[in-house]
Amino acid sequence: MPGEGESQSPDKQPTDTATYLPSNAPPTSEQDQAGTNQCGSGHSQTSLCQNVYINSVQDFCLWAPPYSDGTNSTIGETERIEVAWCMKDGYGTRLIPDGTIEGAHFVQTPDYVQVTGFGDFTKMNIPAGDQGGELDPHGADGNGNPIGGLVFGSSFGTLQQYHEWTNYMAVDQFCIRACKDSTNAPLLCNHVYDVMGCDWNMPGNYDLNVFENCQGDTGSPMGIYTINGSVSTFQQGQPSTPAAQPAPSSSDCSSFPTISNGQTAAASVATSHSSTSTTGTGSRMTTSPTNTRNVASATGSPSASGSAHSSAGRLMAPASLDGLFGVAAVMVVGILGGAVFVL
Repeated sequence: MPGEGESQSPDKQPTDTATYLPSNAPPTSEQDQAGTNQCGSGHSQTSLCQNVYINSVQDFCLWAPPYSDGTNSTIGETERIEVAWCMKDGYGTRLIPDGTIEGAHFVQTPDYVQVTGFGDFTKMNIPAGDQGGELDPHGADGNGNPIGGLVFGSSFGTLQQYHEWTNYMAVDQFCIRACKDSTNAPLLCNHVYDVMGCDWNMPGNYDLNVFENCQGDTGSPMGIYTINGSVSTFQQGQPSTPAAQPAPSSSDCSSFPTISNGQTAAASVATSHSSTSTTGTGSRMTTSPTNTRNVASATGSPSASGSAHSSAGRLMAPASLDGLFGVAAVMVVGILGGAVFVL
C-alpha cells in the first residue's frame, strides 16, 4: 500500500508543532495546503475541510480524495490534498454517504482510539481497483499527507488534537488510529510500514455487517518484536516478513444495527447543504505515481458476510523473486512518472 513514497527511515516531524482546536485553527496550518482548517459547522459535499474527528463508531471521519475523474484520483495521487469525510454532521466536512461503510469497529484503548472496517469507497471518490495508500501527519517533507491535515477527538476527556495518527485507505477497506500524546505515541501510531496494509499495521476486528464501540487493550507497536527477551525492529523490505502482532483483546462492546447520517448522495453529486465551512480550490496532483501497491496478489472486494480480506489488508512485502521484480518495476514506473520514491 504505497502512500507518500517514503523510505523506511522515519519521515520528518511536522514543521508546525502548534496545538490547535477547531475553534482556533488558522485557515491553513501548513504552507501549500489545498484545503482549510477553518471549517465552521454543518456540512457540504464539496467542502475542502481538512479536519478529521475520531470519537465513536457513529462519529468518526476518514481521509479521501476531493474529486474523482476515474483516472487520476487514487490515494497515491491525491494523498497531499485529501479532505475529511465524516459520519457525523456539524463539522463543516463532507459526509460519508449512507451505505458506504459496510462494517466498522471503534476501539478505545488507554493510549489510542482506532476504527477498522470495510466499505465501498467509490462513494468517496476512490476509484474502483485502487489498492490504496497511507496518510499521516508527517509525509516526506514534514507537512503531512494530506498537507495540513489535523485530527481531533474527545475520547480522553476534553477535545484535543492528536499529533500522531495514521490512516490506511483503499477502495474497500480502511483503518485509522490516533494516539494520545505520550512518548510512545510515535511507536503506537507508526507510519513507516506503508506497504503492509491494515491487517498487519492495525490487527483487530474487520467483520462485515457489524458496527460497534468497544474498550480495548493497547496493542504492541507495529514492527517491534520481543523474542526471548531480545527486542528487534522489522525493517520494511527485509526478505522475511514477520507476522502481524496479535490483535489486542477488547470488551464492553456496544453494537448497532447500522450507522447513518441521512446523506444519500454519492461523491460525484455535488449536493450542498447549509454550511459555514470555507471551501477553496486545491491544485490537482498529477506528478505523484499511480497507485502501485499490488506487488503481491490480492483478493478483491469482501464477501457479503463474515470477515473478509481486502487488498488493503494483505502483506505487500515480496515473498519471492517475482515480488522483488515487481518492486523494481514499481520504482521504475515512479521514476518515469516524474516522482522518485522508495518503497
